[in-house]
Order: sequence, then C-alpha cells, then structure tokens
Amino acid sequence: MLRSAVLLGLVAAIGMALLYQGTGGQDAVTYLQDSVPYIGADVPQELGYGGDGIRVAVVDTGVDPTHPDLFGFGPDGKVRGRSFVGQAEVPFDSNGHGTQVAGIIAANGGMQGIAPGSVIYSYKVSHDGDAVSSDLIVKAVRQAIADDVDVINISLGVNRTNRQIDEAVNEATREGIVVVVAAGNDGPGAGTIGSPGINPNAITVGATYNNITSSLVATLEVDGELFEVIPMVGAAPLKSAISAQVVDGGYGRVADLESGDHDGKIVLAERGSDTEGEVVYFSDKEFNTANAGALALLVYNNVEGLFLGELIHEFVDADYAPRIPTVSMSREDGLKIKDLLEDGAAGTLHIFRNPDFVAHFSSRGPASPFYIKPDIVAPGVFINSTSLGGGYNYTSGTSFATPHVSGAVALLLEKNPTLGPSEIKSIIVTTTDLASDEHGEQFPVEVAGSGRLNVTRAFNAELIIFPTSLAFDIALPGTADTEALRVRTTDPPVGDIGVRISAPDAFDVSHETSGDGVAFTARMVQGVSGEFAGRIFLTHKATEYSIPFVIRTSEGAITASSDSGTLSLGVDAPGWSFARIYVTDSKTGYTDAVSAVPGRDGQLRVYDPGTYWIEARVTAGDRTYSIYDKIGVTQAAERGATDVLDIGLPYRQMIILAGVTAAVAASGVALSRYRSDSPAADLSS
Repeated sequence: MLRSAVLLGLVAAIGMALLYQGTGGQDAVTYLQDSVPYIGADVPQELGYGGDGIRVAVVDTGVDPTHPDLFGFGPDGKVRGRSFVGQAEVPFDSNGHGTQVAGIIAANGGMQGIAPGSVIYSYKVSHDGDAVSSDLIVKAVRQAIADDVDVINISLGVNRTNRQIDEAVNEATREGIVVVVAAGNDGPGAGTIGSPGINPNAITVGATYNNITSSLVATLEVDGELFEVIPMVGAAPLKSAISAQVVDGGYGRVADLESGDHDGKIVLAERGSDTEGEVVYFSDKEFNTANAGALALLVYNNVEGLFLGELIHEFVDADYAPRIPTVSMSREDGLKIKDLLEDGAAGTLHIFRNPDFVAHFSSRGPASPFYIKPDIVAPGVFINSTSLGGGYNYTSGTSFATPHVSGAVALLLEKNPTLGPSEIKSIIVTTTDLASDEHGEQFPVEVAGSGRLNVTRAFNAELIIFPTSLAFDIALPGTADTEALRVRTTDPPVGDIGVRISAPDAFDVSHETSGDGVAFTARMVQGVSGEFAGRIFLTHKATEYSIPFVIRTSEGAITASSDSGTLSLGVDAPGWSFARIYVTDSKTGYTDAVSAVPGRDGQLRVYDPGTYWIEARVTAGDRTYSIYDKIGVTQAAERGATDVLDIGLPYRQMIILAGVTAAVAASGVALSRYRSDSPAADLSS
C-alpha cells in the first residue's frame, strides 16, 4: 500500500502543481525545456549526442507508445519491453507516471528529453501506481538484464530496506548496467531513504526546484533569529527584503484584524480557525491582511510540522490576485515568534528565486556512515513531461528528478560506451554544481549528495575518481588519518591535477600526489569531538571535480586483522566493556555482526575479497558510541555448509530473520511519485 509518509510528501508537490498545471501546446512543454539547458544537457545535444541506441529500462507503470513523442512499440518503435501485470504483454500505461518518466529521458517530438535518441524498455510493474510487489520489481530488473539494457531507471522507493530489490540492483551493476533510482518523497526528515535508494551501487537521486520564476524560497529573521518558512503557491518574489514590526493577526479573519494596528506591519496568523466548521482559506487570510495594510503574512501550522499552502485554488474568486508576500511555517516556530511579540518583535522577510533548492519532500540520508546518500540531486519540481492521451502534464517528485540523471547517463554512454557503472557514477557525482539553501549555505551531503547534476561538466570530464567521498576517523586526543583518492582518465595519461581543500577550522588536511592518485592526511589542530564535513576539489584540463569528505573523532579505535578471510575484530578504548561490531561488504552493502569484550576479539569469516566497512558500537559505563574503520581482504575464506552461522547470531535468530525477510518480500513497494491530479483540499486553508 502507498505509505502515509509518501502522502505527506504529496502535499508540497500537489500544491505547487495546481498553480502551473497545463496540457498540450507549447506552454505545456516549457518546464522540461527549462530543465534540459539548466542542467547543461543542451551542450552534448548541440554536439550531436542524443543517447542514440542506448537502451534505458523504465521500471514503472508502463509507457504510452501512442504518444507522438514516444511513438511505436516493438523493434521498430521507440518503446519496447513487457508487462508483468495482468495478461497483456504490451506495457501500456494506464496511470501516466511511467510515461512522464520516459518522456524526461527520451521524448523526441514536440518535447525533447535529455537523450531523445535513446530507446525505452518499459517494464510495467503496476496498474495504478499506488503499490507494487517487490517480486515484480525484481523480475523487471532481471528482465532488463536479460534484454541487455544499458541503464535502468527505478522511480520507486520504500522507507525501509528490501534485500530482494537490493540484490537485483547488485546483479544488474555486476552485469555492467548503470542503475539510477529515486531517493523517495519522505523528506524532510533524516534517514528517510529506503531500498533501492540506500544501495551503494545505485545512483540515488534527490529533487531540487527547476529553473523557472516560480522556484521560490524565503528567509525570515525575527529579533536576530532565523526561522524556516516556505512561500505559498501564488506568492511573488520580492525586489528587496521587507523589514517591519511583527504583530498578531489571530486567524487572519476580518474580525481578528479589526482591533490593533496592522498597517505597515508583518502579520502572524494561525492556520485554520477556532470555530468548528469554519473554513478560512489562505487566500482569505491574505486578502484580509492586505486590506488591513499589512506588508506581509506569516501563517503558522495548527498541527506540528511544516506545510505548503496555496493562495491560488479552485475556490478563489476569478479576479483574486495575491497582493502581499505570504509564507507558511511550522507550529513550533509560529508559537515561538508569538511569544516574542509581547516585547515588540521586529522581523525581516525575503522571497527570492533559488532553482537549486532541495525540495522539502526529497528524502534525506544518512543511509550509512560509509557512503553518501543521496548521491546527487536534479530538477524534480515544476517538471512538465509527456502524459497520456498525447499531451503533457506538470508534475513533481524525486521520480522525475531520477530520469534527468538516467538521460545524462545515456549521453555519457554514447560518448564512452566502454565505461562501467562505477566509472559512470564517479563522473556523474563528482562533476556537480554545489546546491545552496535559502541562506546561501551549502546543503549537507545527506540532503543534496554531491550537488546538482551538471551534464556539461560530466560530458567534458576525463577524470575518474574512486571513491567519490572520503571518511577520516581520528581517535582522540588527536591522531591523524590518511585516506587516498585513486584517479585515472578516460584518455591516459593523467597529467597535471590541481588540488584545493575546504576543511573545517579544527583540522589541517594536507595532500600528496602520487602516480595514480592523491593521498590526504587529516590532523586535528583544535581539541574537538564529533563529525565535521569538508570538500576536496580536483581540477583536470579545466574541469573541476568535487569530492565531499567527513572527519569523525571518537574516544577509541577498532583493532582489525585478517587471516585467510577470518577477521579478528576488537576495540581499543578507555573503560569499554562490550562492543557489537558490524562488518559491511562495500560491494553489496550486506552486513554481518559479531560481539567483542576486553580480552576477547570477535571472529568473523568473509567469503569475498574486497573492502569491508567496520562499525563498532561500544559500551563504556552507561554510554554507547560508535567507532568506524575499514579493512581490505585479499584472501577470502572458503564457503562451507555452516556459513550461515558465521555472522555471530544464534541459529534461532537466523530463523527469525529468514521469516522477516520472507514477510518483507511479500509486502508491497510504493511508487515514489507526485500526482498533480490528486486531491489536495487541505492545501488552501
């Protein structure tokens, strides 16, 4: 079933869609035509690249092959594939979601997608887009492997781990297929990315606004404190910030504004009404406060959390037009400001355009302490694409940010057909533009990943960098840690590489260049504890590459060694009494666990060579904290009949886990989508 968390996310995107929705004609295609050049996809297109012959699988609700921009089904058509739902073999789309996704990638007609020369392999796994069995997603991915596709686009998401889906994604990447997936629409809370978005081998995509005038953000400062606010749909940008006294306006009704002086002030009003059955639309509140002479309106929620309101809706008079800037905010912040009003609070409000703002609904990381999710963000708000009936439809969601990246991958594969999934991912995520919030500050990596997709820079890139992020772990009171980036080029030799480092003030990060890479050493210069972020910038042949890093400090260190695939794992930390140690295969994301106590290390066998990530959750007195490390295994253990017992869990727990896995496999997986034709009655009041 569609999760309630997704429904909450729908509120923001639907509200935006209601103002700008259109069908057919040149006006309807404007928004995709804006996002294509904004991410730089027009540059390779002008050079003659269109993803020609690249096969892109779309695991979704099907595709409408009668649409003139996606015309024809079968070997001679634009669309191929099959349905896994019902008896029909042709994956005809009765919902529209898959057709919108496919259009962003490959439309070639009245609308031009990112890679108009590519071929769509549509695998229909849902009729209505509300739910889909994880089994069908797995079948579709494996069919894509059998059909020898080059890219798989999965605009689906769950807010939990699904091992079946992740295994299918791993299988696809092992076969040389680039898998691009939606982060999901469960933001803005942290840790809201599920499968397959958490998969380390996939390219996970979050959503930003688009390059149109309606991509607005707002800032609010009251008595020197910043508050998070969202422009309501229909609000206009300001030429300059508004500064004025903030006053209480009740619920924004005429009666609430009859007493007191609201002329030339910023009015704070509560959402809804205190009268049962009374509906006070946001447009009513704006109209009344504008009539009272107010300069701006702040509407705080009547329940916990942020919300997006709309001033333009089906119940407004035909001649209504908003006159003053209106924003929404959380109940918690609204009540905090209300408490400040007794002392005559002063506020400053600004509304301005920011196309690279990460949408509130876009799911956030972290997904793991060892890699970044989402990997990247792309336009996913105000996107107009191909729709059922031969027309076009406006829509928003990470579902529609994802095909922007899939189309970019198709362009790169046409230029460099020998590159594998990890190489393509490296180029895509290290050549982004940094995304900034409403205050001009870079979004954290758990919100925006490496940044916003820049197809031009990716297309011109020759440098391939592994890994695409670094983590330094420093044991207090202040040792150093060294990590390295391996580099190579699509056209050897490497040549000169410029290095620039943006590091936290408490650390010195130096570098040393070698033949095949750059080693970085982080040293503590101030006594601090916690987690700190920075970025490394490499320049090669006029192209700049961005590699985020994190520096973690902890009270101890992990002791790890490997002997023929048997790991000995312990902890060196003051006063510790117990540790649960988790070992994750960096290639698959699979995690095993073992316990350790002082004087007795945990033993764990691993059966594949490679890099393993280690997290020790250490208990010392009444505290528990984590320490991180990694280990390279060159000689793995041989598999045996009792392998399942080697992860440090009792046999009974393994049986329970097997039952849980079976239950998850049988459950439904919801589409990460936003529908502009869905009900949104609660957005206008």
